[in-house]
This record gives sequence, structure tokens and C-alpha cells, in this order.
Amino acid sequence: MNLRQHEVVEYLLEENRVLREQIGNRHIRFAADQRCRLAVRAKTLSRKILVQVATIVRAETLLAWHRKLIAKKYDGSAYRTPGRPRTATEISDLVVRMAEENRGWGYRRIQGALSNLGQVLARTTIADILKRHGIDPAPERSRKTTWKEFLTRHWDQIVATDFFTVEVWTCSG
Repeated sequence: MNLRQHEVVEYLLEENRVLREQIGNRHIRFAADQRCRLAVRAKTLSRKILVQVATIVRAETLLAWHRKLIAKKYDGSAYRTPGRPRTATEISDLVVRMAEENRGWGYRRIQGALSNLGQVLARTTIADILKRHGIDPAPERSRKTTWKEFLTRHWDQIVATDFFTVEVWTCSG
């Protein structure tokens, strides 16, 4: 069986040499799948044997194709997106909630509260999140009063006011 395989290999080598003589010095254009197949087969052989056997492509070229094939296999650029990943929605919602519930808190105070909870966020990230949600910085936020705040602060006076009583002043009193 070994002698038979050796004869087949010798025939294929001679066939490749004849084809190479017919082609001459012209470069052969290989498709991507052909390069891949040749590179995979070439890698199984040692460099010494590859130099002896390879007739249509140099051994260095075959090994370079294999290196590119491996580099392409482990290339993660298809999974990468441009730019920095967005802040998680849970953390973004927490920042908005803190800013709305504590109107006097600035970016650094929110940053400190988040670090107490184990979340590390930059001050500019907090500023961007609040800007994205249309929330003003702390000084402007604390100067403006919302209707909810107005009603909760003045609830006692509003309840004490009787809107349905009409007082009439007469000459006698």
C-alpha cells in the first residue's frame, strides 16, 4: 500500500511540473477557497518537504496564506462596534431618578452616591445622561419648582382654604 501511494504522489508531482512548464512565468490567480484549501494542506507538511513538493506556489507563500487564514479566524473586528459602549439602562435610569428626587445634587454628588452603591461612573457620563433626558444641571434644577413640589409644600394652606365660601361685607359688619 505504501509503494502504491508513493507512486501516486510521484505521478501528481510530475503532472504539476508539466503544468508549470506549460504556464511558464505567468502568475496564477487563485480564488479565496483555493488558497484556503492549499494553505490547509500545506500546513500539514513540514517546510522542508513543502519546498520539495510545492510546484505552482512557493512554500513561503503557502505558509503566509495559512498565517492569514488563522489571523482571519481569530479576528474579532466583525463583533466590534464603533465607539464606547453605552451605559446600562438600569444605571442610566438610576442617575435620572437620583437627579429628579434630589434636585440639589450635582454631578459629583450623584457620582458619590453611585460609588456607594458600587457603580463607578465618570462625572461627564452623568452629565451626558442627564442632558440626554433633558434635565438641567444642579443650580438651574434647584431654582425651578415643579408643580408636584409646589403642591406638596403648600398642601396645608390649600386644604385650609375654603374656595366655596363667599363673604359679604355689609354696613353692619
